[in-house]
Parts: sequence; C-alpha cells; structure tokens
Amino acid sequence: MNNTYDKNGAVTTALLLAAGTGSRLHPLTRKMPKCLTLVNGVSILERLVSCLNQHGFKRLIVVTGHMENRIREFLKNQGGDMTIDYVFSPLYKTTNNIYSLWMAREIVNDPFLLIESDLVFDESLLDGMLCPDRIAVARMQPWMNGSSVTVNQFRHVTGFHNGDRPLNEIRYKTVNIYSLSLSSWHGIRERLDRHISDGRVNSYYEAVFAEMVADGSLSLQTVSFDSKPWYEIDTIADLAKAEKLFSAVPPLKDRKGLKIKYPLTRMLAEAGRNVGNVKIWAKNAC
Repeated sequence: MNNTYDKNGAVTTALLLAAGTGSRLHPLTRKMPKCLTLVNGVSILERLVSCLNQHGFKRLIVVTGHMENRIREFLKNQGGDMTIDYVFSPLYKTTNNIYSLWMAREIVNDPFLLIESDLVFDESLLDGMLCPDRIAVARMQPWMNGSSVTVNQFRHVTGFHNGDRPLNEIRYKTVNIYSLSLSSWHGIRERLDRHISDGRVNSYYEAVFAEMVADGSLSLQTVSFDSKPWYEIDTIADLAKAEKLFSAVPPLKDRKGLKIKYPLTRMLAEAGRNVGNVKIWAKNAC
C-alpha cells in the first residue's frame, strides 16, 4: 500500500480523471488529451501539477484514456516531488466519468482530492480543499451549467440538482473538485459497484453523490470558489474566456506569500521542493 496520508489530516493524494476524448474542444483535442490544452501557453495539467506541488501533495493518480501516452510523456519530467500512478480506462470512448472513478477503486487507499481535467483555477482556492469531505462550489453565474447543490446554514450540502431552479431557491454550482475521506470513499465505492453492475456507465459520478447525500450516508461541507478566478474549459469559447482570466505563468508563492519565479519544472528538478531555501508547503492542517 502506498500510504501518503498526512499526519495533520491534510489530503496529500490527488485523483485526476483525464480519460475523455474532449470532443467539444475539437480540433485541439484531436492530437492531444484535453488536459494538455494550453491556456496562454501553459497547459491545464501543468497548472494543476504546479498547484499540487505548492500544496504539498505527495501522490497523483491519473485515470487515462484518450492519448494516454501524451499524458505519461508529459508527467515523466513534470511531477515534482509527487509519485505518479496511472489507471487506464479501456472503455473511455463509450463511458462517462462515473466509470473513470470506478476504475480507480483499487488504487486509491488514502483520503484524496478528486478533480477533473478541464479546470483552471487560482492556486490559493485549493487551500480550503485540503481537509477531507469538502466540495468546491461557486454562486451560479449565467455561463454555468451542469450540476448544482443546495446548502444549509452550516455550509453542508443538502442536495444535488440538475436543470432549472425555483426562483426562491439558492443553488451553487459544483466546481468538480472534491476531497474525500476514506470512510466516504468506501461508501462511494459500494455505490459505484452497483451502478456499474447495472450498466449505468454513461452517468456522472454526481449521481452517486446525490444518492448518498439524500440518504444521509455522505456529508460534504462546501468551500467557496467565489473569491478568485476559476473556469471549466469544455469548448473553444470557454478557452477564450479562460485566457482572459489566467496569465501565461501560474505563479508559485513562498511561505511569506511572495511569488516565486517560474519555470516550475526547472526549479523542482534542481532543488526538489526547496526553492531559494524556502520550502513550498501545504498551508492548512485539518
């Protein structure tokens, strides 16, 4: 067992779902996986790896499919201090993310951060996601679609929803970043098994989360992503909007909050995670 659990309770394993073909980003994704899409010259994956290293992650698990060799080639020299593990999803062309998550059922053995391969976000937003059983959310905006949640006064999710909302109901968009404890993961695995056994391989994994929140077997506390930019890149139009929000260089910061000059790859190769005698660390303890 590759145990990477932090003694302070912070999540240090990340699971990236990167198996899909990214068909809505054609022609860019015809020759590369979606996570290698460049946002102002820096790929989604490089931005994510930079952020995970900054926050002290020790392990990255990637569920691959479409052009998996490109992802492996990229991460060969880009992982920093993280151990990189892979799970190949052979049915990636005909299944959805519920199947990708199910494919990782045996390899995930620690609390972990679950993240999609089409997200770019300000690195500081991840600070609140380092404790288990969190869900990243944002106030609904006109450009947002997909799953949303309702929340109680204690910032816990009370339900998952799709479609139009009643006028008197406040909903929050799911950012598609979750941190999950081992106890939650064990329950999720059991539900995933049932869905896959029933042939529901084209669903979203939120269907499982929705069931479990509804019956009280999963509790998720919300973390707001409203304070800094984030964007989900599904289309060429999304990419154009994201490039207006994010600079060409995802800045790293030292312990005092000062920016550390890029490139990350060269810094990590030459100095591990000690840059200029300043160690990059995970800010929050649980």
